[in-house]
Parts: sequence; C-alpha cells; structure tokens
Amino acid sequence: MKHICDYLVVGSGMAGLSYALKVAKKGKVIILAKAEIEETNTRYAQGGIASVTYAPDNINKHIQDTINAGDGLNDEDIVRMVVSEAPEQIQELIKWGARFDKNNDGTYDLNREGGHSEKRILHHKDNTGYEIMRALIDKVRNNDNIEILEKFFALDLITQHQLGVPVFRGKQNIKCFGIYALNTRTNSIETILSKTTMLATGGNGFIYQTTTNPQIATGDGIAMAYRAKAYVEQTEFVQFHPTSLFNPGERPSFLITEAIRGFGAVLKTVDGEEFMHKYDRRGSLAPRDIVARAIDAEMKTRGDDYVLLDCSHLDTKKLFESFPNITKKCKSIGIDISKKPIPVIPAAHYICGGVQTDSDGQTTIEYLFAAGEVACTGLHGANRLASNSLLEGAVFANRAATKAIELARTAIIREGVPQWNDEGTSLPEEMVLITQSRKELQQIMSNYVGIVRSNLRLKRALDRLEILYRETENLYNRSTLSVELCELRNAINVAYLVIKQAMQRKESRGLHFNLDYPSKNPL
Repeated sequence: MKHICDYLVVGSGMAGLSYALKVAKKGKVIILAKAEIEETNTRYAQGGIASVTYAPDNINKHIQDTINAGDGLNDEDIVRMVVSEAPEQIQELIKWGARFDKNNDGTYDLNREGGHSEKRILHHKDNTGYEIMRALIDKVRNNDNIEILEKFFALDLITQHQLGVPVFRGKQNIKCFGIYALNTRTNSIETILSKTTMLATGGNGFIYQTTTNPQIATGDGIAMAYRAKAYVEQTEFVQFHPTSLFNPGERPSFLITEAIRGFGAVLKTVDGEEFMHKYDRRGSLAPRDIVARAIDAEMKTRGDDYVLLDCSHLDTKKLFESFPNITKKCKSIGIDISKKPIPVIPAAHYICGGVQTDSDGQTTIEYLFAAGEVACTGLHGANRLASNSLLEGAVFANRAATKAIELARTAIIREGVPQWNDEGTSLPEEMVLITQSRKELQQIMSNYVGIVRSNLRLKRALDRLEILYRETENLYNRSTLSVELCELRNAINVAYLVIKQAMQRKESRGLHFNLDYPSKNPL
C-alpha cells in the first residue's frame, strides 16, 4: 500500500505534534506513531519547560545557565536563539490549550531545578509532559488535514539508495522521499511518500538496563538517519537522571522529578548523611551530570544499592499538592514521602547528541528534518540543562515548520519508488534469540558505557557489541520483519555510535567521564 502527503511526521511527541499542527495549514500531513499516539517520551516529562518569564530572570541568565550546564560545548548562537524564541512558543502551547500552574495572584508558579540560577520552570503539577500531550493530541485529532497512522513502525528512510543510486555520507545531494513502514496491525510493509519528512522519534534510553524512558525509546530515528548517511554527532553524551525511584523490576523506572529538589528535597546516604556538598557548592541542585556521578560514586564507595531523597522537612500540604503523582506512586510501594525518604538511583534519561541539524532543524539530507531528542541541534552541548528539552522541541518544531513549508512549495513526490523487497525471508526464529540479545545489549551498555567509562570498558563493549551486530544483521536479512527485531537492530546501531564517539573523545566533559582522560580539553 502507498500513502502520499506533503508533510510526513515520524513520531508523536511534543516536537512532532506541534510541527504537524503548523504545517497542516499548508498541506496534507501524515503522523506515524510507533504505538498509540499518546505513548511518547514527552508524556513522561514531569518537571516542566524552562523559559524566562519574570524578573529578576532574564535571557542572558538562561543562556549562561545552559552553557554552564553544557560544559561549554554548546553552540552559543543556537542557545541564544532558542532561549529568545521560547516565550512566544510557550504562549502558542497555552493558546492550544496547555495549562500551567498559577499562583493565587494569577502569575505563573515557577519552579527551580538543578543548574538554574532563577525560578523559570513552567509546570503542571508533576506531569507537565502529560498535560502538553493532552492539549496537542486534542488539536491534532480535530485537524482535517492531519492523518494519524498508529502502530506504524518506521523501517528506513527512502533516498536515492532505494532507486539504485549509491549514496555516501558527506555527499550534499542526498534527498529523502519518505519512508517504508511496518503496519503492525496487518504485518504489511507500506510505502509513505512525502515532499518533506520530519524525524521526531525521541531517544534511546532502552539500550540501558535502567531507564526512565518508555519501551519505545530504542533510537529508531537516529539509526534510520545514520543508515541513510546523515551525520550523527555527540551521542557519547548520555544523560542519566540522578533520581529515579529504586524499585527493582519496574521498567521503565519511575522518574522523581528534579523539581522536587528545587522544592527543597535533599540527597542523603542510606544512613542519613548529606553528601552533595562534597562534590559541588550547589549541593543537591547541581547540574545532572555532577549529581549523577556523585550518587554513582557514593553507591560504589559504600556498596549501597541506592541513595535517599529526603522530603520530610518540607511543608507536607504544599509537597503533596505540588507532586501528587510522586506522592501517589511512592505511597503504592509503602512510602509516605512526608515521613520517609525516597530511595533513588540514576537512570538513563536523555541523549544530548543525535542527528545533526542546522538552526531550522534541517539535517544533512535534503527534505529531511529532525526535532526533539532525536536531533543534535547544538543547544545542549555536553549536558542538557533541566527542562530545556521541551523548550528545544517547541522552538525547533516551529523553525522547521517554516522551512518545510517553504521547501514544499517546489518539492515533488518522487515517482518510481519500489516496494519493500522481502524476497527470500522467512518467519522469525524463536523470540528468545531477540530477547536474549536485547538483554545482552543492555548489560553491555550499563556495565561498560554508563556514568563512568574507561578505555578498557569501551573496548570491551565494542568487542561484545560487534558479535551482537553480526548475529542480528544475519537474522534481519533472512527473517520476515517484526517490531522486536527492528528495534534490536536500531538499538545496536545507536549503541555502536555511543561507544565509537565515546572512544573518539579523549577528555572528560559533561556527561562523558573517562577515567583514562579525567581532565577537560581546552576549547
């Protein structure tokens, strides 16, 4: 089956949906959702969206906080652009129906999170992402120019390669004509042709054993773009959120938002000793890379399985009102957060690198855009400042929409694209082959490519991964495709990029800490 549209959006998080709403004014849009449209990383974002709203905060403070958190590896022009354009995009989210908490006097109730010098986090209780998704999904479902295809798994981008023309990374005239996608309702592979394509597929948290990401976060967009010869960069910078709920066996790990530390919660060892002051003068409100490494160090030094996040000294009524979902979750496992500390551990949370884009979200492949976590825009540098991710998605969705509308005026639907070729394949072998390889991948990445790395660990990870890669490619080439097999293949592709780019960085900076290169190179 063939689908044709002006604007194709792969992914249904905030970046993808807000982009879709903007381009839908000018043409037909198809949104591909890997699962249901609601199942995205955005949905699980608790803390909020960062933006300068009131004095004494200002644009320059937000810029400096972002660069400080990113350890100086940010593109300063991009940082200034995003921070400056943020307020307008947030107003549009509000116009579309997103609600942010307000004080009794009608002003917005702003939170402060780690690395921020001022209160600037707009939020809706402790489920901001869910609230934004609610508003966007309602708008998208009621737009006649938008078609939503749920349970469509994007397999590969269509470029000249599928037309028999060799393509090479760095070649400037690679063009994207759409994608092949697996319709998991019918088990058929369908062709979707478009004048422009937006990758908004999120991150890759599920290459690790412990992650706050939903199960769909297998790096699909990064892997597809890389195979299509787009540039991918800075994937070595994987952010581990310092505080996920320690509840063995639960996947994904339940996130304990950074905003609760901004509210006054304090990190302690299992015997009740505060420790963050030993690592940073900002204590529990240091940036995430510093806090995650500190927790990791304390756990390894002491032999503990977790540390504690203590809220018992805070105002109980305000605590419960501000963090109802955390309160409810902890209560479900027997923890009253007003009386008992929360056991927490770091968990893979966000990849700061990804598909390289320019200031309009354009990748190095023509007619292909990327926005959200899948993209490397230059905003985050070596470490993402808390609550800058939703901000980035909103700003780049807007800029990409403007550019895509311009390109679509002269772009054409490519004729003669062949159907997906699956000749010579057979039904997949036992599922255990896929599930076991997935477990091995997660073990490799968690043990050797986690918060603290070394040359030996990275080399061992690469050696082990190459075996998994060969086995999986062999299985992929001879099997009828399934989501599980394709996810494994994508995850291995992205894990390879994380390892290789980590090996290439001969320093420690931001989220990448290598015991063999403990110092930071001068910029």
